[in-house]
Amino acid sequence: MMRNRVISIAMAFIGLAVGAGFASGQEVMQFFVHFGQAGIWGAVAVAIFMTLAGMIILQLGSYYQANEHTAVLDEVTHPLLAKVLDWSVMLTSFSLGFVMFAGGGANLNQAFGIDKLWGSLILLVVVLIIGRFDVDKVSNAIAITTPLIIVMLIIVFIFCLATANTPTEQLDLAASQIHSTLPNIVVATLNYAGFNLIVVVSMSIVIGGYYLNPRVAGLGGLLGGGLFGAMLVMTAIALYVKIDKVYDSPLPMLQIVQDIHPAMGYVMSIAIYGMIFNSAVGMLYSLTRRLTSNKPAKAFYPTYVVVVLVAFAISFFGFRNLVTYVYPALGYVGVVLSIVLVINWMKDLTEIRKETRRRKKIRDLMMIKLHPRRQFTPAQQRRLDYHLGESNIDDSELHETFEEKVTEAIVEEEENRDPQARNLQ
Repeated sequence: MMRNRVISIAMAFIGLAVGAGFASGQEVMQFFVHFGQAGIWGAVAVAIFMTLAGMIILQLGSYYQANEHTAVLDEVTHPLLAKVLDWSVMLTSFSLGFVMFAGGGANLNQAFGIDKLWGSLILLVVVLIIGRFDVDKVSNAIAITTPLIIVMLIIVFIFCLATANTPTEQLDLAASQIHSTLPNIVVATLNYAGFNLIVVVSMSIVIGGYYLNPRVAGLGGLLGGGLFGAMLVMTAIALYVKIDKVYDSPLPMLQIVQDIHPAMGYVMSIAIYGMIFNSAVGMLYSLTRRLTSNKPAKAFYPTYVVVVLVAFAISFFGFRNLVTYVYPALGYVGVVLSIVLVINWMKDLTEIRKETRRRKKIRDLMMIKLHPRRQFTPAQQRRLDYHLGESNIDDSELHETFEEKVTEAIVEEEENRDPQARNLQ
């Protein structure tokens, strides 16, 4: 059903956007809570931005039937700028990938006393296994761990509001003690919005490209971006009202959870580990899709293994300079990328809507053509050829994609005798 697909896309998007830094609270502290009450409004601005960005990225991925991010970037901007953005996205994907291996080891070590190497090795094995699956299964794997962090953040938010009793003047004073290299809330908001976009854009485009219906992909991105935004605002408020107690904590959200009940600290650590897994898989999988875009399909997994192993090896070296200098720069590149995507989405919106209706007609005709118990007439074939020819995607490529997905739907229908199985991706 369409609703299930929208929810699945939304959960995957949130899983990509909520990294370990967000889930631990440290990111939100430095970018927003440091600026006191003004930081809450900065979080609200980013929430609105990510709601729109989620819809735009997923819809463009579907519209261009993208297998990797350059399939969209090459269409929406000048070749030179597209190349700069391409390399920036790849750098982000790889650097976040290897940072996650280090973070995975540290997380399990702190929560359960497991040696850091074993925590990293567990993550390595799971990431290598998941990489053998197609985009749909990888997206579902990312989505599975997302509900836990959502539930935990809601619990923390309610607890913090229910127990808040510190005057705002004292909270603002404590917030000013947080170390941050950001000069003001405007810069912090722009940088955080840009960096989040460049983090999610590559895998989100790949996920969007899996879906033939741009409306479904767009609704999934809209819901995912909106929920992520709500989580961001709730986290900022929760940390702000408890800032006098957690301003010097390396893992402020975990500390708050442990204050609720020590056992919940273990649950939160598992949730954070899940977010680390999401980031590692999302970044390295999408990077490999980019690196193998012009190679045979069989080249994907061997390349993926090499990329993952290299990232794992680099995770044992220092990356402080990368975080300190490269990440902020990538945030500003993300601002440029967001402007490019928004402008071109607005320009293409009419065509995207036309293409959505066109693909629905193609789907309906292909259902008749491939169904073993239905008759397909020459007139219907002419209409099918016409709609395929009018599409923005190459005729043979789109026909092959529809044939594959319609065949899957018919097989499922025949097996289950369920009318809902007719719904396509």
